[in-house]
Amino acid sequence: MRRAIIIPDQHFPLEDAKALDVMLQAIQVIKPNIAVNLGDVGEWESVSAWQWKRRKVPPLEYQLPAIDEEISKVNEGLDKIDKVLDDVKCKTKHMLQGNHDEWLDRFVEKFPYLKEYTFRKACRIDERGYKYHPHNKPLKIGKINFIHGVYATVYHAKKHLEAYGSNICYGHVHDVQRHTLTKLDSGTIAAWAMGCLKDMSSEKNKWLQGRLHNWCHAFGIITWRDNGDFQVETIDIQKGKAFVWGQEIIGK
Repeated sequence: MRRAIIIPDQHFPLEDAKALDVMLQAIQVIKPNIAVNLGDVGEWESVSAWQWKRRKVPPLEYQLPAIDEEISKVNEGLDKIDKVLDDVKCKTKHMLQGNHDEWLDRFVEKFPYLKEYTFRKACRIDERGYKYHPHNKPLKIGKINFIHGVYATVYHAKKHLEAYGSNICYGHVHDVQRHTLTKLDSGTIAAWAMGCLKDMSSEKNKWLQGRLHNWCHAFGIITWRDNGDFQVETIDIQKGKAFVWGQEIIGK
């Protein structure tokens, strides 16, 4: 039987420590043999074009120390996830590049001699044993597809389902949604948005300028039958706590 842990946007080093710990403890409970990281592993503020909207871009030598520091912190976050996955002997790991992760690649496009700064290389994705999937290139397992996410409309699950026309699971929007559609010939299909594991406070998201949001902490568990059919469980994390298979998990 195939079972996967679905890990939504972490945004290291701006992760929510308790939410992340709940997800890590859940891995120990469910013992998945597949892990799907939906991307936005890092916040990557150090290479964000948004930071230079109102000020001049400094010379490269002034940018690199901050980039190196953020790469180090993102790798520390991935180390925590990989350690638990290794402990439960998870054999198959997939990494979907998020739009924030892609910012690193865009940085390298400006400085092509810094090839070691691409997301894939900087975070040692291959070395860690992940199968790498570029930004929004779908991964299909059984009868469900995975992408980082494209649309951020109010009814984004409906939009993703209509656009892709197939079962699909994604992150990107930081909230939880599900939309189903029944087709005459092919039956019911659905789209699932899996929330996030990011610190949702206004202090860590100053770009929101105090605006309220609908984000929520969550992750997913998917179990497949031999014929590719599957069951999705969305695990909501509230105030650093969640129930997984009847067991209460309290984040530390």
